[in-house]
Amino acid sequence: MAQISKETTIGQLLQVHPETAPILMEIGMHCLGCPSSQGESLEEAAMVHGLDVDLLVEKINASIAAQ
Repeated sequence: MAQISKETTIGQLLQVHPETAPILMEIGMHCLGCPSSQGESLEEAAMVHGLDVDLLVEKINASIAAQ
């Protein structure tokens, strides 16, 4: 998986980049292990949590690039 997009599911993200879990946790996405969250896209999760998905994706990709 090259870059993360808003269509990337939480399950895909955590499978390929488990080191991004703290980013999701610090913004309030605490149910990362829930079965329903695994199939939820970052866009869907951001909408539920009232977050800007573009900023979230940017932060995740910056973190991955810094690794």
